[in-house]
Amino acid sequence: MHDVVIRGGTIVDGDGGTPFTGDVAIDGDRISAVGGKAGSARREVDADGLLVTPGWVDVHTHYDGQATWDPILAPSSWHGVTTTLCGNCGVGFAPVRKENHQELIDLMEGVEEIPGTALAEGLAYDWESFPEFLDALDRQPRTIDIGAQLGHLPLRVYVMGDRAINLETATAKDIATMRALTGEALAAGAFGFTTSLTNSHKKLDGGFVPSRYSEVDEMLGIGAALSGFDHGTFGINTEFENEDDELAWLTELARKTGHPVWFLITQNTSDPNRWQRLLKAIHEAQASGAALSGQVACRPVGVLLGIGATLTPFSAREAFQELRPLSSEERLARMRDPETRKKVLESPNSDKAMDLLSPSRIRAITRWDRMYTFGPEVDYEPSEDRCVVNIAERSNRTAEEVAYDYLTEGLDHFLYCPVSNYVSGDLETTREMFLDSGTLCGLSDGGAHVGSVVDASMPTYLLTHWARDRSRGPKLPVETVVKAQTSETANFFGMTDRGRLTPGLRADINLIDHDSLRIHTPHLVHDLPAGGKRLLQGVDGYVTTMVAGQTVFENGNHTGALPGKLVRAGAG
Repeated sequence: MHDVVIRGGTIVDGDGGTPFTGDVAIDGDRISAVGGKAGSARREVDADGLLVTPGWVDVHTHYDGQATWDPILAPSSWHGVTTTLCGNCGVGFAPVRKENHQELIDLMEGVEEIPGTALAEGLAYDWESFPEFLDALDRQPRTIDIGAQLGHLPLRVYVMGDRAINLETATAKDIATMRALTGEALAAGAFGFTTSLTNSHKKLDGGFVPSRYSEVDEMLGIGAALSGFDHGTFGINTEFENEDDELAWLTELARKTGHPVWFLITQNTSDPNRWQRLLKAIHEAQASGAALSGQVACRPVGVLLGIGATLTPFSAREAFQELRPLSSEERLARMRDPETRKKVLESPNSDKAMDLLSPSRIRAITRWDRMYTFGPEVDYEPSEDRCVVNIAERSNRTAEEVAYDYLTEGLDHFLYCPVSNYVSGDLETTREMFLDSGTLCGLSDGGAHVGSVVDASMPTYLLTHWARDRSRGPKLPVETVVKAQTSETANFFGMTDRGRLTPGLRADINLIDHDSLRIHTPHLVHDLPAGGKRLLQGVDGYVTTMVAGQTVFENGNHTGALPGKLVRAGAG
C-alpha cells in the first residue's frame, strides 16, 4: 500500500514530454510510480482536471537573510516553488567578520532593496565562515528547500576589509585567500560562486559595490577553485562594457574548469541588439566545449511605482522629499491635496537624490514613454494604450499629471516600468531568449527589491501568461514552461534528485487548477522584522503543494508542515 496516490491528474512530468493522464504514487519522501493506475494508498488525492507537475526550482532568489528567520519563504512558496537558490548577484552574509556585519547589511539593502532595519533585527549573525552560515540555514525549520551560493561581495570584504570597500585591486595573496575560501564553501555544499560588475548595483551612499572593478586575474583566480570539485557554477551580473574581453575570459574559465559559467541576459534600450551577440557567443563557446550559458527572465525586468512603494515617478523631486518620512496612508492623503499636487508637479529633480539611484532606477522614474498603468489589473505585457504618454494625449494632460492622478487613486494603483526586455513594447524578444537552447530561466529575485518588485510570481506567470492567456503573440506549450523551471533549472545546478516526476526522485509536487490560476495585484504589508514593509503578490489556483511527500500548502493555506531543508551541493 502506498502512502499517497494522486489520482487521475494531467501529468506534466518536467522532462518536456506531452502531458498525459494517470496516477502518481508516493512512498515516504519519494515518488514510487508515475502513470497508469496505481494501487491502494493510505491517502488518496483526486486530481481530476488538475495539472500535476514537479515543484518549481527557482535558482535566482535573494533569501539569504530571510531564510535565517522565516520558515515559509513567502511569496515564493505561495507560487509553487519547492526549492530556492540564494546567493545571487554577488551579495550575501558570509563569510563575515563582526566588524563588517553592518557593511554587508548596507550592501544588501543598496543592491537588493531589502530594508536594513529588518536585516539588522532578523539576522542572528551566529556565523563567521560560509560553512557556518550553511549550518545556520540547516538548523532553521522550513517549509521548502533552499541552497546557497557564495557571493563575491562578502568574500572580498572578509579578505580585504576596507581595501575592498574602497574598490582597490586585489593582490596575489588576496586572490589566493579568496580561492581557498571559495573551495571551503564548495566543500561545505555551496552551489557555486557569484559576482557583480554592473553599474546598477550601488551602495546606499551611491558608490559602487566592492566587486565592481575586480580584474580578470581575480575572477580567474577565484574561479579556479571550481576545478577541485565535481559540482559548482560561476555566475556573473555584468553590463559587458568590454564585451569581447569579458566573453573571452568567461569562456576560458568554463573551458579550464569544466564547470558551467553563466551570466544574466536582458535586452536594454542603450544596446538593444546585445542579447543576440551574447547568444551567438554562447553557442560558439558551447561548440568549442565550454559550458557557457545565459540566465534570462520570462517577463520584463521592471519596477512598480506607487505611493506605498519605494519609488514613484516623483521620488527624486525636491518637493517630494518632505513626504518621504510619512506613512503610505499619510503620504497618499497629502498628495491628494491640490496644493501639494501643484508643488510636486512643478518641482525639479534633486541632483543629490538622483546620484543615489542606479541607472536602472533613474530610467524607471524618468521614462514616461515606458510607464504603464498597472492595477487593479495585472498585465506584464501592456499595450501602448496603457502608457501614460498616450493617456496624456487622449486626455489633454501631461504625462506627469496622468501619473500623479492615477497613483493617487489608491495604494493599490501602480505604474509599471519595464526597465529591460521591453524595447519593442512586447515580449517577443523575451520569448526568443527564453526558448534559446543556450539559456536558463531565472531572475525571479524572490525576497529582493521588496518595495518595488514582486517577480517571485514569475513561475506562475509562465503558466498563466505564456501557456494560457497571451494575446499579443504566440503562446508556449505547458510542458515547455514546466520543464524550464523544473528539470532544466535543477539539472543545471546539479540537483538531480528533483525537478521531474520520476520514480525514485523527491516527491516535490504541485497540483494546479490551470483554468483558475490567477496572480493577484501586489499589496503592501509590514511583516518583516522591525516592521519593515514589502510588496507581496498572492495567487489563486495552487490546489496542493507538496515537499518531500508532505502537503505544505492547500488552496493557498500553509498546513504547518515543515519538511524543507538545506540542500548541499555534492551531497549526493
